[in-house]
Amino acid sequence: MDLSLNLVSGSIPKTIGKLSNLQQLQLSTNQLSGSIPAEISNCFALTDFEVDNNNLSGEIDIDFKKLSGLTLFFAWQNRLTGNIPGNLAECQNLQSLDLSYNNLTGPIPKQLFGLQNLTKLLLLSNELSGLIPPDIGNCTNLFRVRLNENSLTGSLPAEIGMLKNLNFLDISGNRLIGQIPPALSGCESLEFLDLHSNALGGSLPDSLPKNLQFVDISDNMLSGPLGPAIRSLTQLTKFVAGKNRFSGMIPSELKLCTKLQLLDLGANVLSGAIPAEIGELPALEISLNLSYNRLFGTIPSQFSGLSKLAILDVSHNNLTGDLNHLVDLQNLVALNISFNSFSGSLPNSPFFRKLPLSDLTGNQGLFISSGSASTGTTAASMSALKLAVSILVSVGVLLLLIAAYVAVRARAAPSRDETDTWEVTLYQKLDFSVDDIVRRLTSANVIGTGSSGVVYKVGLPTGDTFAVKKMWSSNENGAFQNEISTLGTIRHRNIVRLLGWGANGSTKLLFYNYLVNGSLSGFLHRGVKGSGDWEMRYNIVVGVAHAISYLHHDCVPAILHGDVKSMNVLLGERYEAYLADFGLAKVLTGGCSRVGKLEIKPSPKIAGSYGYIGPEHASMQRITEKSDVYSYGVVLLEVLTGRHPLDPSLPGGAHLVQWVRDHLANKRDPIELLDSRLRGLPESQTQEMVQALAISVLCVSPRPDDRPTMKDVVALLKEIRQSVADDQKTSSVSNIGASPVRDLDLKGSSTCSFAMSDCSS
Repeated sequence: MDLSLNLVSGSIPKTIGKLSNLQQLQLSTNQLSGSIPAEISNCFALTDFEVDNNNLSGEIDIDFKKLSGLTLFFAWQNRLTGNIPGNLAECQNLQSLDLSYNNLTGPIPKQLFGLQNLTKLLLLSNELSGLIPPDIGNCTNLFRVRLNENSLTGSLPAEIGMLKNLNFLDISGNRLIGQIPPALSGCESLEFLDLHSNALGGSLPDSLPKNLQFVDISDNMLSGPLGPAIRSLTQLTKFVAGKNRFSGMIPSELKLCTKLQLLDLGANVLSGAIPAEIGELPALEISLNLSYNRLFGTIPSQFSGLSKLAILDVSHNNLTGDLNHLVDLQNLVALNISFNSFSGSLPNSPFFRKLPLSDLTGNQGLFISSGSASTGTTAASMSALKLAVSILVSVGVLLLLIAAYVAVRARAAPSRDETDTWEVTLYQKLDFSVDDIVRRLTSANVIGTGSSGVVYKVGLPTGDTFAVKKMWSSNENGAFQNEISTLGTIRHRNIVRLLGWGANGSTKLLFYNYLVNGSLSGFLHRGVKGSGDWEMRYNIVVGVAHAISYLHHDCVPAILHGDVKSMNVLLGERYEAYLADFGLAKVLTGGCSRVGKLEIKPSPKIAGSYGYIGPEHASMQRITEKSDVYSYGVVLLEVLTGRHPLDPSLPGGAHLVQWVRDHLANKRDPIELLDSRLRGLPESQTQEMVQALAISVLCVSPRPDDRPTMKDVVALLKEIRQSVADDQKTSSVSNIGASPVRDLDLKGSSTCSFAMSDCSS
């Protein structure tokens, strides 16, 4: 029984317990209230129980001994109270348990760690207390563990090192003390480690799991040198160790971390010169934070090679010399050099001239050289205008032809098919006949076209309204089968839900929920009320990022959407985002993105939509999940600038991506790129938009390998909001924990710390 993603309200009826043969009960993302009825215990055949994203309250009063076949229990994002039931240990087949974002109290029952099939244990953001039981080492199949944002105490048990399959461990935001146990190196599959915001002390173990990609140990009391631990972490992409007591020199061993994209060593007691090796890290592109230390000497000349770096903070040190080695950092969007002893002239470029004084102050020998910004010539303005007009006319003619074609196709009735028998599959009970649908597939009801078909709004006498996609007959079965096989097997709160399908000869229909607010494209480009609201736009882009991240990282095998664009982002009643149109979706080889590389073979036929596809499509390179990342980056730019990627009014007929790159390369103010409807908003929102712009530029990097993963994108989008909130709480620039106002600070959560369970990321 699947009633998820509806507007079901009220309480779960006690009579549900009469369904003794019920195997799956999915009530996620509704408006249910009251308690979980104890009568659920009588659903003896239950294997899948999902009540997440509701308003349920009270204690979990279920006799789990009767539910011995239960494999999955999701109750996250409710208001549940009381202890975690110890009798969950009776469910010996349990594989996934997610009770996150509730008000649960008490200890973690040690009995849970006798569940040999348990792979995912997600208890974050509750009020749990007590120790992490050493029994955790017995649960050898654990893959993902999230205990963060609770009140757990004691030390990190060495027995965690027995978890050979553990891939993801987040225990941040607790009250843990003691040292990080050397036995942790036994977690040979561990890629993600987040221990930030505890009270851990001592030095780092000399050896950590060698496959670690993300490490956040910030905001603890760790001390000693960093060198020995860093030496073995050659797979690191992000290392966050700020707000500790690390001492000694910054280790030159960092040169071994050739995949490092983000390095945060701020707010420690590191001394000595900045090692030249940092300037030779080829992947360092997100952020480098060395602030609030005791560093001296000059900025190494090798820093001029950090051409991808977006954020640099070396404030509050004793650095000297000039800033000439930073002039060529074309991708910088934030720089803080305050409270050092820099001297000489501030480089005379638009970027440096627009730096706020708070990012420059405290350097007595530094002065701003005179000079004015050069003005560009307008000699080509008339030719550019002519080109723009010609493009606009051409696009207009093309749109008219497409509209005529759609109208003809919509009126065409496959007379043979209409007499054939319909094959219909519904994924939930729906009150309509196919004839009711077909007779309403008229040109007057067309609400859109996609790469795979025409979409109609169909209102039925029952009062129900559906969106129905009629596939292009020229697609044969490819796109139709893609949508069925993809949307029929996945479920996510930001992915459009397939209700069913019907086929009759060459006529193939797909039935979806109708989403009243249309597409993101219409929202942005048709002057829809509310389109000037940054909060609304931010929630939309975060929702789309979650959806794509789910396809890439939580589906097995992973899925490439293949046609991410603003027209394929639909908006619900409250403008929540839903990713749609899976006609070009592909299963990626190589398994899940945690293991191996995801790719599909190149094809001479370019799949996707012009304006949104990456350059690799045109050069016959292998297509990977990074192609979706590029398309998402274009959508993010579209949201920020309010311009279509092929906007004919852009200078010289440039693509939106190139226009943004040129603007930033010329060190012009990034605020000038923002949609005029978004200008004049509060400073905190402007900061978020500028930092979101930096994320979009990373996503549209020409080389696929230079683009972040969608997990990274989700984390970055969440973090810019957190960093701005933190900055607003900071009352003194001398606070050792302060973040620069314009810094894309990535302390705290992480690459995928916002994902809960596989279906709730």
